[in-house]
Amino acid sequence: MTELATPPRPPRREFRNINAFTDLTTYRLPPAGIVSILHRVSGVLMFLLMPFIIWMFDTSLSSDYSFAKFKSAFNIGVGFAPGWFFKLVALALIWAYLHHFIAGLRHLWMDVSHSAVTKEFGHSSAMFTLGASIILTLALGAKLFGLY
Repeated sequence: MTELATPPRPPRREFRNINAFTDLTTYRLPPAGIVSILHRVSGVLMFLLMPFIIWMFDTSLSSDYSFAKFKSAFNIGVGFAPGWFFKLVALALIWAYLHHFIAGLRHLWMDVSHSAVTKEFGHSSAMFTLGASIILTLALGAKLFGLY
């Protein structure tokens, strides 16, 4: 008797796996997904380059000569690599740090106020994270390349 009284449910939406060869070119990842992937990429980048960063920092602080050597690497270059290449690597590290930091603050905020997290908040906070990390990277990159 109850089966006749309740209206039939509409069919459920079909979820399928994404085929890398046919669907990847047309699939639109939401901004929150892009921020999540870039958060992981920036974390891996910083983790893998951490020994090099620590070595570079330690060596540049050890003497005036080593600091001048690192400064000339950014201006003139070393061997076959020109100075702008080292500046681009430094700019990539600056972006990785800034993006990872801002995205980490976003995740912390969502963990603290999990009751206020909505789809709209996820979209707007992801767009803010992407925009802020790019704007701050451009500002520090302009300083790195000597524009101001």
